[in-house]
Amino acid sequence: MFQDDGSSSVTSAPLQFCSLMSLSTGFGSPHSLLKELKSEERGLYLIHLLLACANHVADGSLEKANIALEQISQLASPDGDTMQRIAAYFTEALADRILKSWPGLHKALNSTKISFLPEELLVRKLFFELFPFLKSAFVLTNQAIMEAMESEKMVHIIDLNASEPTQWIALLQSLNARPEGPPHLRITGIHQQKEVLDLMARSLTEEAERLDIPFQFNPIVSKLENVEIENLRVKTGEALAISSVLQLHTLLAFDDEHHQKRLPLSLKNMNGTDSHRVLMMSQNSLGELLQKDLVNGSSPSADSAASSPLSLNASVKMDNFLNALWGLSPKVMVVTEQDSNHNGSTLLERLVEALHSYAALFDCLESTVSRTSLERLKVEKMLFGEEIKNIISCEGAKRKERHEKLDKWIQRLDLAGFGNAPLSYYGRLQARRLMQAYNCDAYKIKEDNGCVVMCWQDRPLFSVSAWMCRK
Repeated sequence: MFQDDGSSSVTSAPLQFCSLMSLSTGFGSPHSLLKELKSEERGLYLIHLLLACANHVADGSLEKANIALEQISQLASPDGDTMQRIAAYFTEALADRILKSWPGLHKALNSTKISFLPEELLVRKLFFELFPFLKSAFVLTNQAIMEAMESEKMVHIIDLNASEPTQWIALLQSLNARPEGPPHLRITGIHQQKEVLDLMARSLTEEAERLDIPFQFNPIVSKLENVEIENLRVKTGEALAISSVLQLHTLLAFDDEHHQKRLPLSLKNMNGTDSHRVLMMSQNSLGELLQKDLVNGSSPSADSAASSPLSLNASVKMDNFLNALWGLSPKVMVVTEQDSNHNGSTLLERLVEALHSYAALFDCLESTVSRTSLERLKVEKMLFGEEIKNIISCEGAKRKERHEKLDKWIQRLDLAGFGNAPLSYYGRLQARRLMQAYNCDAYKIKEDNGCVVMCWQDRPLFSVSAWMCRK
């Protein structure tokens, strides 16, 4: 564990400093007292301030929110311990949400921002390398495809997020090792950036030529929500597989346009259980807040109406897309998604849920990578930081990071006519070995009704599920 003395990997003892929390912000920030806080106390105080700030933002009390942000800034740090780093990015997200109250100011401050494709590709590659989640998802996906395509002569794979050639290079090698020989393989890759698809095509074509496998790559430069199903060009006689890695949730944004007119996000719109959570947030230890369940040993959102797996929100865009995929009659479709509930209707609900999920992800890095690592900083800032900002700062169609729990995906896919195809023992075994290769016992794989959930400690983070068309 790369931790300095006195640091916290989101576990701590109960705290005794309620008097500090109750200090009036009207007399200025108690900077000297804040600097003397131990790591555990600092972590809990940061959570207290973040929740208070979120409530002020939701209520439109911008002056109070500003005071809270100033206090958080005294403690948060992008290169500190886990909670300090998380707080830095949640603070940035809350501040960005405040700035959107003045659209002209927000646009002016962001008018010269430039997104460099090489940097985006680098940070995705770093996430792939620093965590075992995508590697495990690729192994599970490829194994499900191999089993579904046994003895098939013509195979067509549709990749809804064609950004990582490593997955399909491994599949090409597995197909080449089939006793009956490799099939004719066609991959349709969807991505909004042509350069990414060009790189994918080049890498896969070179590997296919090396293995002497008949291969064709069909690029579709498009955002997922704009894809025309007929452009996927599924041919008669092809055995079809579909792979979706961290993509489907983005379609949920397009049924939320009516919420853009400033949702009422204050606590008065939350139910009694949600209010109880906030109270618990100010009383429990940091470990209890971010690693254990807040109420009766359940997920912090498991008993709220907005987050219940039984309260599936209708999504016309998602339903139409899944129905269209079902109409293509794939032999198998494998879906990888973040196993978190970041699609709540209120700001506070999303903030609490995101704190839990991203605390686990930041703790993964705290346990396996040095705090001074530049690669770690890039992943935290350019990937996790941007996701947090989208979850907290954005509303309506601009809020793309609408991660949902596996239970909801099971319902959506079931309603679209798909039946669950349990992931095989061999696939799970390969994924578990990949996890173990990271030499960290906190990485865990759990089976859930034939699906796989990848965890840090007991916190679910990503799910992988396979599906077939019901007749």
